[in-house]
Amino acid sequence: MSVPLSILDLATIGRGKTARDALESSVALARTAEATGYKRVWYAEHHNMRSIASSATSVVIAHIGANTETIRLGAGGIMLPNHAPLTIAEQFGTLESLHPGRIDLGLGRAPGSDQNTMRALRRDSTAADSFPADVQELQGYLSGPSRVPGVRAIPGEGTNVPLYILGSSLYGATLAAALGLPFGFASHFAPGALEEAVAIYRRNFTPSAQADQPWVIAGVNVIAAEVEAEAQEQFLHARRRRVGHFLAPDRTLTDDEADRLLASPQGHQLRAMTRYSAVGTPRQVRDYLDDFARHADADELIVVHQSPSIEARLRSVELVAGVSGEVVG
Repeated sequence: MSVPLSILDLATIGRGKTARDALESSVALARTAEATGYKRVWYAEHHNMRSIASSATSVVIAHIGANTETIRLGAGGIMLPNHAPLTIAEQFGTLESLHPGRIDLGLGRAPGSDQNTMRALRRDSTAADSFPADVQELQGYLSGPSRVPGVRAIPGEGTNVPLYILGSSLYGATLAAALGLPFGFASHFAPGALEEAVAIYRRNFTPSAQADQPWVIAGVNVIAAEVEAEAQEQFLHARRRRVGHFLAPDRTLTDDEADRLLASPQGHQLRAMTRYSAVGTPRQVRDYLDDFARHADADELIVVHQSPSIEARLRSVELVAGVSGEVVG
């Protein structure tokens, strides 16, 4: 690989499995990623989603940190408008104090949920409007000086937890460039604006205390298996799961029902969301990732291993890392 590889772990709760199963699988995945040389593993804040177990993101990171030794861990991301910046500074300051030199904090402005869940979170509908100011307030708590006189984050103050702006539009690219922060683009599910967003970010980047050069992380889906047909079958399973999640969230679809939905106009839109997907043998996947890194003008790729079972995901992690004896990164 020409660029480092990292992992976004969605902490997926499989069919017939529990949240505990998902979190135990996340420990296994992080340990495998650590052993095979991935740069970092991130977890995303989602709420009211029956298939994702990472809603309490900082708690998940703490647990994974206690069960690993060296790999970087972080949020990809925390939806900052759901929280007071001081609270997030204290949480991630605590994580950095427990696992020094290993914690990242990716920040997004989306709710990570639906409208009813937003209300349950006590989120103000206008909270996203203050996202730039909230990022700077959070940065002050972690790296100083505090932007709120007399208020300090303890733990948090002086930990210098690195911040990353995450997004799927031009807004995040513009903000990351203005603040001089690394930028992560969610091209694994929102591919449309990737090239334009990265170009805007690189063109307008202003050096900061955290970063003197732009740094782009691009998301991409991955399924690697020893045999291409096996990988393609797993990818079909992942697409069926996705179409069921979005178009029939309250029931479990048969394969025939899922395939009919995939063939519908709505299904085609959902399939387009996973345009950037590396599926096949290890060599096919690594060749795709090399091409994608050049296409995205990325400094790092964050991959989402989409295999349906934890056993297949772990094998995918190993296969992508081990092509021709190489170590990722």
